Amino acid sequence: MTDTTQGTSDLKHYVNDRPFDPYSAVTLSPEQEKYYLASQWVLMWMKFKRHRLAVLSGLYLVLVYLSVVISEVLAPYSFSHRHTDYLYAPPQEVRFFHNGEFLGPFVYEYDVSLNLEELRWDYTENTDRPKQLRFFCNSADYDGATYEFWGMWESNFHLVCPAKDSHFFFLGTDRLGRDIQSRIIQGARISLTVGLIGIIISFTLGLVIGGMAGYYGGWIDSLVQRVIEVIRSFPALPLWMALSAAMPVTWSPILVFIGITVILGLLDWPGLARAVRSKLLALREEDFAVAAQLMGAKPGRIIGRHLMPSFMSHLIASATLAIPSMILGETALSFLGLGLRPPITSWGVLLNEAQNFNAVALYPWLLWPAVPVIMVVLAFQFLGDGLRDAADPYK
Repeated sequence: MTDTTQGTSDLKHYVNDRPFDPYSAVTLSPEQEKYYLASQWVLMWMKFKRHRLAVLSGLYLVLVYLSVVISEVLAPYSFSHRHTDYLYAPPQEVRFFHNGEFLGPFVYEYDVSLNLEELRWDYTENTDRPKQLRFFCNSADYDGATYEFWGMWESNFHLVCPAKDSHFFFLGTDRLGRDIQSRIIQGARISLTVGLIGIIISFTLGLVIGGMAGYYGGWIDSLVQRVIEVIRSFPALPLWMALSAAMPVTWSPILVFIGITVILGLLDWPGLARAVRSKLLALREEDFAVAAQLMGAKPGRIIGRHLMPSFMSHLIASATLAIPSMILGETALSFLGLGLRPPITSWGVLLNEAQNFNAVALYPWLLWPAVPVIMVVLAFQFLGDGLRDAADPYK
């Protein structure tokens, strides 16, 4: 027994003289530290960037909304100018080579003749007269060059201009000889603004009403739910049509625009209110909400500073999915003649020109205003999908 004990005591043990560090076994690379120490918003951005289609859609929407600031500059003509000699002119093809020689972007002028058999104007390209396009031009040497920038001062600066005393109809003209490309560019200002203002109204109502119903519960919750059920029971489009038709015909175009925006905003809040209510019903029982209440915080502060930020990412995703519905609502009402009316120009007003199927069969370029509507709605849908996936970065 003594020999065994003596042999054990002679064993040598390695002892590290450095101070004990409990995190020495966990070594993170700079990339790992950037991920594990990031905030929730940074994690959302990192996850959102991996959704390439959503990123491209977001960039496209940013460019579209920035373009409405300088719509008059981007359009080659004033949106209300009429080319009486070019009614229903087809789109002109942009070319670069003339008889094998590179001239840069140019178009051929149209020779116009009246077809008495079909009672329509015939347009043929005159290949002997190429007309070069100009860029960043500041001249009033062609019809329709002068415009009022935001209705404040006159200008004639354009991104693209036709040649002197010539014409450039990239998307053709309508029944009054107005350039469709210019009207689409300037119509975006109204159509896109309707969605933004409408979502501000609906989100304000949805957050306030849904927040009160979810936080207080009881009879307030029951009353809000009954009101939501009544509003949601009406078909959306007939209800929009009825409210739009109730607006006085003597209202100015600006008042009609405000009325349509308010109608779209007032009828879109129930869906968001229900989402906010369901979230608050669960979050109000969490420890941080109860602690804030016990510390004497008022309900408004608890809802605004503690509960709402907990699912703000979901609200942002919901907003991007709600804006397209308002754009489509305005387009549908204006297409049916119950929304915005000339001289206001929007994509729905432009599509109103395409109600005559005979005209569309002969002049299919009248349907071009539907293309930006489809592209913007799809971009919002893709952006909303990306934001919705990134809203919970821990999944």
